Formats: sequence, C-alpha cells, structure tokens
Amino acid sequence: MANVKKESSSNGGDMFSGIVIVACIVVGFLIWQFVMGAGSNFEGEVNTGHPKPGNYLAMVYKGGPIVPVLMGLLLMVVVFSLERFMVISKAAGKGNLDAFMKKVQGNVTGGDIEGAIEACDKQKGSVANAIKAGLVKYQAVKAEGFSSEDATETIHKEIEEATSLEMPMLEKNLTIISTLVSLGTLAGLLGTVTGMIKAFGALASAGTPDQAMLANGISEALINTATGISTSALAIIVYNFFTSKIDTLTYSIDEAASTIVNTYRRFKGSLK
Repeated sequence: MANVKKESSSNGGDMFSGIVIVACIVVGFLIWQFVMGAGSNFEGEVNTGHPKPGNYLAMVYKGGPIVPVLMGLLLMVVVFSLERFMVISKAAGKGNLDAFMKKVQGNVTGGDIEGAIEACDKQKGSVANAIKAGLVKYQAVKAEGFSSEDATETIHKEIEEATSLEMPMLEKNLTIISTLVSLGTLAGLLGTVTGMIKAFGALASAGTPDQAMLANGISEALINTATGISTSALAIIVYNFFTSKIDTLTYSIDEAASTIVNTYRRFKGSLK
C-alpha cells in the first residue's frame, strides 16, 4: 500500500515538474515577445528600432532568440525554489524545530514516551513522522521484552525506514535546480556565441563594416552572458540553501534516533 502511494506521488510530482518546465518556457517567450518587445520600448514605436535611452527591457529584448529560453530557465529556478521552500518548511513541522527537538529529547530521557509521541503529533512534518515511528517501535519492543542489542537495532532500523520514505519528498526537484546551474551558463554561452557571430559577420561584410550590426552583435552577446550568469548564480544559491536545510532535518532525525536508542539501552540496563 505504501509503495502504491509512493509511486502515485512520484508520478504526480513528475507531471507537475513537466508542466512547470513547459509553462516557464512559454511564459518566458511571451514576456520576451510582448513585454520586452513592446513597441513603446523602442524608438519609432516598433521593436525593430533602437531601444529608448535607459529602457532596459528593450535592451534585453535585443539579446536575440536565446533570451526567451534564458527567461524560461530563470522562471524555473524561481518556481522550483518556491515549491521546495514550501515543502521543506512543511517538513520541519508547525513549531520551532529546535524547541521541538529539545522537548522530545527531554521527554525520552525522562521516560515520558507518550509525551514525546504527543509532541510529534502536534509538530507534524517529516522529522516528527520519522521520530514518532521510532518512539512507537520503542514502545513495541519494550512491551515484547527484546534484548538490548536486538531492540536497539530494531528501533534504529524503523527510524531509518521512516526517514527513507520522507527523504525523496524533500530532495525532489533539487536535481532540476542543480541542472539549471549548468543550463543557465550553457544557454548564456550559446547566446554569446551567436551574438559574436553576428558581430564578426558585420566586420567581414564587404566595404565599410556595419557599425550598427557590430554593436548589436556585441550587445546581444553581453546580454545573454549576463542573463545566463544571473540564472546560474541564483540556482547555485537556492540549491545550496535547500541542501543545507535538508542536512539540518536529517541531523535532527539522527540526533533523536540516538537519544531513543541510548534511552532504551539504559532502560534495559536498569532491569538487570
């Protein structure tokens, strides 16, 4: 049943990712064509003219056909970052995670397992779910009277299994964000190359070099470079931020697992 639910969630997540990718590319093209390319941004009120002084939308529009792709990639970084922020925030639970961990550890150390489970129910989220699974197993092995080593291994295994079910949800779409780091740079480089081709094409033209074509080519190259670097930089920042958040959640689960296991060892030791 759990596998069916996990597979269904995975399929739904993949569909969401696909829709977001396509939608971002489409929206990026629409912004480039109808917002940046609006005639009001250019001299002569047509987008084939020169950008009006200080009009950055028109300047970016002149970056060429690679710009809508870069805009789509930038939108993907923003959308997937917001999606990951909401998911990871929900995984941490309703209350403050540090306060929750201190309360659970205090309850477990004091032998108040029911109080620790109640705290998990109030906190909710991935961390609380994994810890609660360990606490429930703690009560089960305590009632069954397992030996200390067998019990501790069982409790630890239960927490690991619960964590392995929660982690894919936390790490989902991070691969896309990390891929956008490279794609942003490569797309910007492609735009730079096409812009320089136009620039050198103007220099190679017969007679006097077309200075306007040369300037447009160099401008297109620089605009694509700047947009690509900005996209990659934002993707790197959010990827490292979310990776750090996930590491913190994982550490919290491991810390609670260690407390539960050590408490059970002391409990069995006191009975000998």
